Amino acid sequence: MDGDLVEDGVCGVLIAAKLGISQPTASEHLRILSHAGLIRGKRIKKWTFYKRDEDRIKAMKNVIARQV
Repeated sequence: MDGDLVEDGVCGVLIAAKLGISQPTASEHLRILSHAGLIRGKRIKKWTFYKRDEDRIKAMKNVIARQV
């Protein structure tokens, strides 16, 4: 895998392995997080690397804090 951890994020295959879940299960959860804007996916060759969207996470935390 040719992705850079800082620049590109973590490969979905490695995320699945670390969590001890199947690749399709990880992909579905990562798709949901991506759709919510909390992570961004980047295709490199045949793999997708995921990275947190820190600005979006911060904005969501602020929204939640105002609601509580």
